[in-house]
Amino acid sequence: MSPQNPEAVLLHVRVQPKARANAVKGWHGAALRVSVTAAPEGGKANRAVIELLAATLSVPPSSIRLVRGATSRDKWFRLPQGVKIPG
Repeated sequence: MSPQNPEAVLLHVRVQPKARANAVKGWHGAALRVSVTAAPEGGKANRAVIELLAATLSVPPSSIRLVRGATSRDKWFRLPQGVKIPG
């Protein structure tokens, strides 16, 4: 949980940009692995990850915030409370 928003959940995501397809690959340790077709230029891959997570978790994209790792493959996203994270 985040100290700034106790009603949020932090999710560690490992991203593979420029992949063949947008997909949630599963867990690798404590990180959820995802692949996106977007290139890591100008925030395109970050936006693609948010769209993929929103569709997977059935939440609006505006409720997901990138909080750490904007230029890294390892990213942390803040999700709304009560969201079911895939197991």
